[in-house]
Amino acid sequence: MNQSIQNPSSSSTFPRPCLSSASRIPKSSLLFPRAISTSQKICRCIGVHMEGCANFNLPKNSVVAKYSSGWSEIQPLNLKQPLNKYSLPLRALLTSKTQDVSSKLIVGDEKIGVLLLNLGGPETLEDVQPFLFNLFADPDIIRLPRPFRFLQKPLAQFISVLRAPKSKEGYASIGGGSPLRRITDAQAEELKKSLCEKNVPAEVYVGMRYWHPFTEEAIEQIKRDGITKLVVLPLYPQFSISTSGSSLRLLESIFREDEYLVNMQHTVIPSWYQREGYIKAMANLIEKELQKFDNPGKVVIFFSAHGVPLAYVEEAGDPYKAEMEECVDLIIEELEKRKINNAYTLAYQSRVGPVEWLKPYTDETIIDLGKKGVKNLLAVPISFVSEHIETLEEIDVEYKELALKSGIEKWGRVPALGCEPTFISDLADAVIESLPYVGAMAVSNLEARQSLVPLGSVEELLAVYDSQRRELPPPVTVWEWGWTKSAETWNGRAAMLAVLVLLVLEVTTGEGFLHQWGILPLFR
Repeated sequence: MNQSIQNPSSSSTFPRPCLSSASRIPKSSLLFPRAISTSQKICRCIGVHMEGCANFNLPKNSVVAKYSSGWSEIQPLNLKQPLNKYSLPLRALLTSKTQDVSSKLIVGDEKIGVLLLNLGGPETLEDVQPFLFNLFADPDIIRLPRPFRFLQKPLAQFISVLRAPKSKEGYASIGGGSPLRRITDAQAEELKKSLCEKNVPAEVYVGMRYWHPFTEEAIEQIKRDGITKLVVLPLYPQFSISTSGSSLRLLESIFREDEYLVNMQHTVIPSWYQREGYIKAMANLIEKELQKFDNPGKVVIFFSAHGVPLAYVEEAGDPYKAEMEECVDLIIEELEKRKINNAYTLAYQSRVGPVEWLKPYTDETIIDLGKKGVKNLLAVPISFVSEHIETLEEIDVEYKELALKSGIEKWGRVPALGCEPTFISDLADAVIESLPYVGAMAVSNLEARQSLVPLGSVEELLAVYDSQRRELPPPVTVWEWGWTKSAETWNGRAAMLAVLVLLVLEVTTGEGFLHQWGILPLFR
């Protein structure tokens, strides 16, 4: 596969993911609308009992205050300070000079909470198999056709048992478990301190999707603490159906079933890859690691992002690819400001299964770079803010070994952000800037060069996806004879169907080779 290396100073730069381009993601396939532009109607919180809102049909430069009894009259609004072009209006509306005043107005006697969402990871080797079960039991991770959805958990059990031994080897190589919980807890503590320093006292909670502390556990603690206004902050810079989307779907189901949560106002910051503080923090780490090479200017910056199935983007309208490309674009622009003009490229890692994932693939790109004579490579885990199995084992061990075998002589890797001060402070600013929109409606502007996913409530963010939710179309819709991708895909489906049939027989009869080999002892 020919993977081109991009040089920011040349005419063939990394393609700018202009979000208004129909070639990037068609409007008809958008999962969520984009945020409003700076020229549109923007509303701001103006009191303890008022909430910021945005409305397409209002006159320009107007604000609507939402009282408990309804909507008030329209009032003029003057924004005295321009918005930073890299900051989303709904995520970075307030400048640093206005943050304290506006946040105090909305905080008042309210109890503010921040819920950090993350994937979770096994903390011991014994946790690996049940963690994998939780992962594969999620219908946003493995999508079964409607007639086979009753097999979701049995299939998850089968896959988790099958994959556990190899996964345990990986976790054993990084110390016997994932450090994700420890790092996320530290991030939560630092975020709480940063908010306090900015005069916004708030409790910060951690909710993991597939392991402890589960999101449900965090929600119970939020209720016990009497939180009245909640900011939901997924720790994924870019939005994807399979990460932030899955966590928000779980939250939605929890909210619908609990009267306390129904009455608790909340807002979601679904992605924040465009924030200036985050971009600068990433550029800081890259610049520091480049200095460890003998000739920093000759190093190729290799952005490696977690992949998702191609159908998520092309069929379900997942904005992940467009947001990832724009994120890289903004980091490169920041590096250019610092006179760092290294060649760079982006690829996607961690693919599994027979279906096609986002390309180019990380492993194939590394081999291709070696063939092209690249000798110095700096890996940047662009979609991760914490160290875990994909950085510590997949990148640091597997991809480094592959790079050295492919002719790359010097390998470096940028650490995950963790508790990097600029990053934590920027997350605190994002929380503060979102407070006027707690309980506000999400808004959109399909023409603006802004995030594909607007700030808003869980229900609003998932409304479009929920209204049209159905299993994704197959990646290949027409049968083709011969040794083709179509044949490979259909062979994979046939094999999966056979596995499902065997699994059903094993479960119903309690007999078979899986039980004889001791693979499925839990099904007896």
